[in-house]
Amino acid sequence: MTTPKHTPMMQQYLRIKAEHPQALLLYRMGDFYELFYDDARRAAQILDITLTSRGASAGEPIPMAGVPVASVDGYLARLVKAGETVAICEQLGDPAASKGPVERAVVRVISSGTITDGHLLDARKENLLLAWVTRADTAGLAYLELSSGRFQVLEVPTSQLGAELERLQPAEIILPEGGICPVPWAARVRHLEPWRFDEVSSQRYLAAQFGANALQGFGCAHLRLALCAAGALLAHAQEHLRGPLPHVQSLLPEHTRDHLFLDGASRRNLEITRNLQGEEKHTLLAVMDRTRTPMGARLLRRWLEQPVRGRAEIALRQDAVAELMEASRHGELRAHLAPLPDLERLLTRVALKSAGPRELAQLRDALHALPGLKAQLRQLQAARWQELATAIGDFGETADWLARAIVDNPPVTARDGGFIRPGFDAELDELRRLTDDVGSFLLDLEARERARTGISTLKVQYNKVHGFYIEISRAASAHAPADYVRRQTLKGAERYLTPELKAFEDKALSAQSKALAREKALLDGILEQLGPLVPALQASARALAQADVLADFAERADALNYCRPEMVDEPVLRIESGRHPVVETSIDAPFIGNDLDLHEQRRMLVITGPNMGGKSTYMRQTALIVLLAHTGSFVPASRARIGAIDQIFTRVGSSDDLAAGRSTFMVEMTETANILNNATAQSLVIMDEVGRGTSTFDGLSIAWAAAEHLARQTRAFTLFATHYFEMTELAEQLPGVANVHLSAVEHGHDVVFLHSVREGPASQSYGLAVARLAGVPAAVLERARRKLMELEQGAHRAEPGPQNQLDLFSPAQHPVVAALAELDPDSLSPREALDWLYRLREQAKQG
Repeated sequence: MTTPKHTPMMQQYLRIKAEHPQALLLYRMGDFYELFYDDARRAAQILDITLTSRGASAGEPIPMAGVPVASVDGYLARLVKAGETVAICEQLGDPAASKGPVERAVVRVISSGTITDGHLLDARKENLLLAWVTRADTAGLAYLELSSGRFQVLEVPTSQLGAELERLQPAEIILPEGGICPVPWAARVRHLEPWRFDEVSSQRYLAAQFGANALQGFGCAHLRLALCAAGALLAHAQEHLRGPLPHVQSLLPEHTRDHLFLDGASRRNLEITRNLQGEEKHTLLAVMDRTRTPMGARLLRRWLEQPVRGRAEIALRQDAVAELMEASRHGELRAHLAPLPDLERLLTRVALKSAGPRELAQLRDALHALPGLKAQLRQLQAARWQELATAIGDFGETADWLARAIVDNPPVTARDGGFIRPGFDAELDELRRLTDDVGSFLLDLEARERARTGISTLKVQYNKVHGFYIEISRAASAHAPADYVRRQTLKGAERYLTPELKAFEDKALSAQSKALAREKALLDGILEQLGPLVPALQASARALAQADVLADFAERADALNYCRPEMVDEPVLRIESGRHPVVETSIDAPFIGNDLDLHEQRRMLVITGPNMGGKSTYMRQTALIVLLAHTGSFVPASRARIGAIDQIFTRVGSSDDLAAGRSTFMVEMTETANILNNATAQSLVIMDEVGRGTSTFDGLSIAWAAAEHLARQTRAFTLFATHYFEMTELAEQLPGVANVHLSAVEHGHDVVFLHSVREGPASQSYGLAVARLAGVPAAVLERARRKLMELEQGAHRAEPGPQNQLDLFSPAQHPVVAALAELDPDSLSPREALDWLYRLREQAKQG
């Protein structure tokens, strides 16, 4: 609270801080940004900088920490990464002309979702700000990538909210007060007042952003709940950036029916963009990403996370990839794309008028490269290439204008000038001429003063701190003329001013200051003139990103021997010599390709075979091949024919969720329930070892019932891996179910995995052989073999017939059952029958 005990400067600080209580306030003081009180303590801990103090408040020193203005970007990146919101408070007034504290104001608020500076962002990842509102069983979502201007809305059932978060991975989430977010994103949630999500004001606010009377023209007027989220999100972003967002040009509706749906568990299990350890290595993205531009890399990630279902769009992408491969043109196109800067994010900074000289030079060079790229695409025949060529605009005049304006190698920032090319502006040239005359004037003055004073060591010099001065040694200072006015005393020298030198200093420094101000004004004017071109330039950037991804698909298909999948509408999933795209690039040995054949009369495969035999790899590669096909990419197989798929579900592996109080088996059952409740006849379902987290009878019963439901009711294309050999009997009892197994051969006590899929059930599970490979002690293995023989012999004695897992663990026959089997009811009198009934009851109590 501001009190008279504080200095005027601290009163100003406290007033500005009160407007941003949740943010770390970086308060500009000369060449440093300073933080005070709790902000200083938090920043010192996060940034590992010195915590000092300045003055006192209520008799106590005021904690203070600071970072240099020149290197603030690195500190900002660390603060935002730590989840902090940072308010940048700049000096707006002239310190020399100010009476009291110089005028200051917050010019920008930076949080994890509102970053636009490229050096603070991962160039190959999107950085999304997301908001949602829920009503009944529907969630309306809006998300904005401020660094590129992409703004989209969608509505989904609330049950799918987690899946959308898994897909979008937002950097920051905006919710109404009281809104609850899943735990993994809790640190990035900001709560706003509920009135900000009002439907009427949100729609009015959005219409004003796009200069429209209503939102019907954007195709999203019916998404009323999502528009509530969009309005709140847009207002939040504008408040953080302290102004309008001219680069956000449209609001695009997203329809879930247009895309292949994957729930959160399936995304994690398939390791599309992150592996199970949360890293990007050994993922589908790591295999597929050889893009040459940052915007292409982000688009590829989006395509992999959100495959399309539309056959027409897939065909357009496939045709474009196929033409590049047939003509071996992908290398040439990729070489032309490689030098391009991140146009999407660069254009955002142009629109926000925060681009620096170096970025304008990058834009200039990119615009000069566009005609060559456009001509190259025009030479290709596929419809998608022609579309992309048309989308790339002609900006030759703008490129030439920027070439006249900006020097070849400008500085990164405009702080010290020197970035406007000579000849671009006559006023600047004249000011520079005056500044350039300084050197010759100083040499002339030095020669005249040496002659006048007779002091041969006299020097006329300049530095930024003390300006111009005449320096003579301490010994010669007694001979200084009377018009020399002492400016500074050093240990061995004296520095002086003369009336002539002071007059020249005023003129020269004025010219230098005016030249720098003129350059900055010219930079502002250039950005102003580029503003109207941003929408057309953004369209060109999007076209270049898509060209980059399609060329990447062609390169990957060529390098990794992928085939073009045939996409059909009939219910079929036929893959010949399919391979796992990640595993095959991670192993040294040749990958064994396997076939898959599912169709209307064969919709489920019960897969048996040993652990380590390749069941999980076989199933996951099927899902990844289907997913890749729906991005428009070629796939790792010799041939593939893929029918209409609407969703991919996977239930793979074992893990618990201790934070939510869920055991491994509970997680397994939750994921199984989700599949059974939501899969359709057009879904691809992968189920691996369902029911293994409970007792044998419970587990087998659950697995059997789940498989039966999928085969009878849902009729989804299903790969069902199990170690319950009883499950293989489903093929005899249900139509559309078939058995396959992963082959292996046993040699002595060792096992050799052939990783080859063959028809029919497996003969055994090779569990002891796998345990031996894992390093289980020999004594334990030997005891296990003896116990296995006992169980098998006991099963044979209990009930002759084929051995199966139920028999191995069946208990011995109950004495009551045995007594009843030997009893002849017809030979008993009523009294004897009653005695037997009491006797059997006693045995049952003891049993």
